[in-house]
Order: sequence, then structure tokens, then C-alpha cells
Amino acid sequence: MCGIVGVFGRSPVSSAIYESLSMLQHRGQDAAGIATCFEDRFYLEKGNGLLTDVFEAGNMARLLGNMGVGHVRYPTAGCASVAEAQPFYVNSPYGIIFAHNGNLTNVSEIVDSLFQTDMRHLNTSSDSEVMLNVFAHALSRRAAVKPNEFDIFAAVEEVHRRCKGGYAVVSMVAGVGMIAFRDLHGIRPLVFGTRGQGKDTEYMIASESVALQVSGFDLDHDLAPGEVIFIDIEGTVYRHESRQAHEKAPCLFEFVYLARPDSVLDGASVYQCRINMGTKLAEKIKREWAHVPIDVVIPIPSTSRVAAQEIATRLNLPYRDALVRNRYVGRTFIMPGQAQRRQSIRRKLNPIPKVFQGKNVLLVDDSIVRGTTIREIIAMVREQGAKKVYVSSAAPPVRFPNVYGIDMPARSELIASGRNVAELAKDIGADELIFQDLEDLKDAITEAAPGLTHFDTSVFDGVYVTGDITEEYLNTLEQKRNDAAKHTEDVASHITRNLSAHL
Repeated sequence: MCGIVGVFGRSPVSSAIYESLSMLQHRGQDAAGIATCFEDRFYLEKGNGLLTDVFEAGNMARLLGNMGVGHVRYPTAGCASVAEAQPFYVNSPYGIIFAHNGNLTNVSEIVDSLFQTDMRHLNTSSDSEVMLNVFAHALSRRAAVKPNEFDIFAAVEEVHRRCKGGYAVVSMVAGVGMIAFRDLHGIRPLVFGTRGQGKDTEYMIASESVALQVSGFDLDHDLAPGEVIFIDIEGTVYRHESRQAHEKAPCLFEFVYLARPDSVLDGASVYQCRINMGTKLAEKIKREWAHVPIDVVIPIPSTSRVAAQEIATRLNLPYRDALVRNRYVGRTFIMPGQAQRRQSIRRKLNPIPKVFQGKNVLLVDDSIVRGTTIREIIAMVREQGAKKVYVSSAAPPVRFPNVYGIDMPARSELIASGRNVAELAKDIGADELIFQDLEDLKDAITEAAPGLTHFDTSVFDGVYVTGDITEEYLNTLEQKRNDAAKHTEDVASHITRNLSAHL
């Protein structure tokens, strides 16, 4: 769930990259980085934290050039050290800058071949660095003094052959130009936009369309599965669609939770998708909860707000924003450790007591992952005097881990794994619990973009579109993603940072 931006301009681009990354900050709060290119030389600034933590006037002034790449990160594979912050750089061939959103599912296989066959060195545990070296090796094999569009396309085709998983990439090659490409299933989002006309046209590639808007770029199109865009150093744009590509199957969870409501992804307005989710969930509530006396509809901010408003309208019930969000606390489902999540939830949301007192409350959530958040909120609502607490989810139960770039927890830490709805309701402390049906969720997106009919639904049904995910792979992932493993990793990272500070 990282955010990436690439800008090819006719004047310095660092400020445009910064502004666009600010619109993608929701996709990663762990680290940020920007790299620019001026007269065949790269200028790179990156570090841990939010954009405002990493960048200030001094280091922004050092980012020279009319072409650049930016990244905001949270750790999907690898640890949270500054060494893992992107963009990444390799000097051979030509000099390459690389920013990646997603996750590779065959990293161990690639790492072995990179070392034994390609003889390339890896300096981190990041799968993004693995992918960069696959691309660099493929480009070096073309043996051109200066690669052209055919060399670039051939190198990306080799990346597609060797790398499995979900990914979106923006990259720069010194003295050559900018490259962007998307995985063969179109799992992770990537959009292309333009600004200006004729010889003065400028280009941006980004994870979401909102990143284009803030800098005045117009959305041209979403990259197709396997598509490559190459912008040469003169500003000529070349496009190539891979013959290896499959039918587009974007991640369904992008529309539920990850993307901003003001984005358009693969032709679908995220805002309209969430209205449709509310409509369909309201119809299910009418069918199955005729016996449930609801007094008021309250969203769990902020992703569920649009769906909750539609549910209230359809059920002819009052809607109240009675849980006030502290915007300075990050997303809790990616926080390491249950204790930290619980503490953050109480800091993140504060109730307005009068709205809850003596009421039968319907809480609307976008999804239920670990259950930590909703359990704490239900307890908080009862403390405010609610008579009954009913819970609805705009998404189906999340029963399986994500392997394509969202750091969802290990399967054993997903509250819905191996439980039915009645057991889930009891576990979280709800009087009643209802989930969106998977087919209704898919229809909610298709109605917003009729050409979009296939999705990666793996977190809900365990069907992984790449077809390479085995039980053995998921068991290995379990060991890497559970809270105990993350705690060990955090301690190691903390020790490393302290040692570095004293050396």
C-alpha cells in the first residue's frame, strides 16, 4: 500500500512531486523519498516518517531537475529501517532510480538466481530492490550504449516473466528517460496524466488520480495490465502492452478502504463505489434485519462515512458523525502490536456522549480485519450509554492474508478466519453483526465502471489471481507477519538505528 509518483516536466519538478505525494500520504506513513535527475545526475533525499518529517526547504532545494520520482511507504516486505526507504538506486547499467508499490510472491526464487546467475548484490531485504535488480540486469543484457524504446520494453517483459505478484513501478534511467509499468493482472493501481499541450506537454504517473489533480494534471488513462510507458529524454511518449497480460483484476480492497474517495481507479469513482456499497448493504439490512430496532446510523470514520450516509438515507434513519477522529493518529490496522493498536484507537476516536445515550446504534465500518478497532469502539459506545450496538461492514469478512502489497496480518490474527458471523458478533461484543455479500461488493464497483468485472478478491475468498499461492507459501507468510515476528524486527531495527547514531 505504498504511493508512487513520477513526473516528467519542462521545469523543476520537485515541488510537484511533493504536492502529489501529500495526496498519497494515506498510502504510507513509514517513510518518504524523492529523487530527481539533472544533466544525467541523480539527486536523492529520503528518510523515515511523514513527508513533513523528511522534507524541508533545505533538502527540497537540492532536488534539481525536470524529471523525478517520489514514494511514500509503509513496510510490506522488509523492515522499517531508513535503508528500506525508496526510491532505490543502482549505478549499473546507466544509473537507475526505482520506486515500487506492491509485493512479489516469488522473492526467494528470484534472489537465488540474481546471486548465482546474474551476479548482482542486494543490500536490503526489500522485494523492491529485488525487482530493481531484475530490471537492471535485463536492461544490461541489451548491451546498447543508449537504450531505445524497444530495449526498455524488452527489459520490462523480462521483469514480467521473472516477477510474480502485484506491482506498480515508476523508474528513471539517467540520460534516457522515465519508465512506468503495471503488473500483468493490474492488481495495484497506476494512472497516467498530462498537463499542457504540444511540445510543452508534461506527464505524471501516480498511484491514484488525486495525485494528478493537485498539480493540475488531467487523467489520461489507467495503465492496462502489463502496460509499459516510456518517456524519452526529449519528452516523446511510447506505450507497449504485454502479450503476457491477463484480464484486468484490480484489488477489491482498494475500493473498500485504501484509495481516497476523490480518486478514480480503473474508470470507477471510488466515491460512487462506496455509495453503491451503502445501497447494497442497506438492502441486505432491510431483508435480514426487519426485527432490529435501529435509532441512529453512525460511521466509524472516515472511510465508511460515504456508505453510512447512504445506509441512513435508504433506511430513513438519522445519520450522526458521533465518533470524532483525531487526524494525527495513523491507520491502526497496520500498527505493530495489539497493545499499541488499542491505545491508538482511544486516541484516534472520541465519542459525543449525547448521541449514544439510550439509543440503539448501528455502527458502519468499511471492513473488519483484526477486530481490535471495532471491539474497542463497541466498548466505548456502551460506556456512553447505548442500549444496543449493532455493527455492519461494507465489505465481507476478511478471512485470508493479502500477498500483493497490503500488509494485512497473519491469517491467525484475522478475526474472521475460521469463525462464523454469530461467533464474530460475540467476540467483538456486538448485539448483531452483518456483512456485505461478496457478489454485491463486486457489483458495487462494476455499476460505477461497467467495463470492470474481474477483481482480486483474495482477502475475502482466498482465491489468488496469480495462481501461484500455495498453502506452504501462506504458512511461511504467517511466520513473517505475526505480531511476534514484527516485534522482533522492530527491536532489531531500533538497535540498528541506535548503533548507527553512535558510530
